[in-house]
Amino acid sequence: MDIFKGQNLLEFSDRFKTDLDCKEYLAGIKWKEGFKCVKCNHVAAQVRKDFSRTCNICGHTDSATANTLFHKVKFGLRKAFFICFEMSTSTKSLSASYMGVRYGVTEKTARLFMLKVREAMASSGNHPMDGTVHVDEFVLGGVEKGKIGRSYDAKKKKAVTAVQLTPEGKVRRMYAMRIEDFSARSLQYIFIDHISREAKVTTDKWKGYRPIAKVYDINQIESAKGANFKALHTMIHQIKSWIRTTYSWVSDFHINRYFNEFCFRINRSQSKATVFNNLITKMVGKEKVYRSKLICS
Repeated sequence: MDIFKGQNLLEFSDRFKTDLDCKEYLAGIKWKEGFKCVKCNHVAAQVRKDFSRTCNICGHTDSATANTLFHKVKFGLRKAFFICFEMSTSTKSLSASYMGVRYGVTEKTARLFMLKVREAMASSGNHPMDGTVHVDEFVLGGVEKGKIGRSYDAKKKKAVTAVQLTPEGKVRRMYAMRIEDFSARSLQYIFIDHISREAKVTTDKWKGYRPIAKVYDINQIESAKGANFKALHTMIHQIKSWIRTTYSWVSDFHINRYFNEFCFRINRSQSKATVFNNLITKMVGKEKVYRSKLICS
């Protein structure tokens, strides 16, 4: 199967003219390593006109979308592909209301599917950052007037981010996650999930990093109001501006999904030609997500 490369919308439209074209593409990814029946584990099957597979032994038919994040997409695979293409290739994020109008679906339908896409954009955790890494915390909601240091205002969303830097001091990769507070117990998860024990980590002098320094190679220096962490603070500013200007407000329940989206595009900025295929592959590899998991009760 020839994977789609590039960011040209006209070329994309020519490649995926129908839902069947999309099913063929999904099937090529899903069964790239060969078919295996989910019912009886047999490896031989008949290929149907819609590119689903029917097991030669038990007769079970497995569709290209089954048990993926495209499971039971009700508004058409082609529309779903276009939303994935825009979310992966756009330099600016897109609201659910915009997507709803653009593709003729309700805002609610667009929002739910876009949340599924953000699920796929989460890091696998298989390639932790090494080399030079800077870490800092931030809050979404602005600076509290009259208060110095970390804000513990319950209304503000607390987060921590880490960036891996090139020898020239530019951002190579970035990850961000929501935290409950600024304690070592909360801060440790960005290290566990995304930073190698071999990395040379630099943080400011916040005391929450001291217990973590027993396990990781951490050098604590003065922030100098961000002057010693220019690349990191630039990314923090960008992610805050992106959320504020596109969505106005994001709930605690969904904030990590939005971080996933932002970091996904940053981390693949050097491989833009294959970013769409990368996203579709991740969506096929992820198990189906039910609506109840995407709705804050």
